[in-house]
Amino acid sequence: MNPSMLRRDAMLAALAAAFADSAAASPLNPGQTIIRPPDALQWKPNPAFPEPCVEYCVLAGNLDQPGLYYTLVRWWPGFMSAPHHYATDRLCVVVSGTWWCNSGADFDPAACVPVSAGSFVRRVAGTPHYDGVIRGHPEPAVIAICGMGPVHYELADPSLPGVRRV
Repeated sequence: MNPSMLRRDAMLAALAAAFADSAAASPLNPGQTIIRPPDALQWKPNPAFPEPCVEYCVLAGNLDQPGLYYTLVRWWPGFMSAPHHYATDRLCVVVSGTWWCNSGADFDPAACVPVSAGSFVRRVAGTPHYDGVIRGHPEPAVIAICGMGPVHYELADPSLPGVRRV
C-alpha cells in the first residue's frame, strides 16, 4: 500500500475515534425495552405434583386468549407429558438441556428423540405428541415456545394424567 493511502486510512481512523468519543448514546428507556432478568421471571409449577416436574413462565400474551403468546417451559428429569395436541402450531426452541420428543398418540418414552439446546421444533396443529426429560439426566430442559392462542390443549386419553413420571 502506498504512503498516501496509509496516511488517509490513519486520518479516517482518528476521525472515527474522535466522533465515537464525543457521541453520547441515549439511555435505555424501560418503557421501550423491557428487560426481565432470570431471577425476575415468574415460574408456575404443576399443582398436581408435590415435586418439580414441569413449570411454566408466560413471557407475553396468553395461551387461552386470541393472539400471539410467548412462554418458557421447564421439564425436570423423570417427567414427560402424556400424548396431547393443540389447535394451533407451536414454534419451540430448546434454550438449555436436552428435550426428549416424539409424535403419536401412543406413549413410549424409549422411542423419544433427544433434542439438544439450540434446536428448533415445530409442533403441527392437531397432531398428537409428547415430550419431557427422561430419567437420569443431570439437568432440566428449558424450551421457549411461541404461537397463536387460544391453544385448546387436549389429551389423547383424558382418563390418564397429563404428566407422567418416567
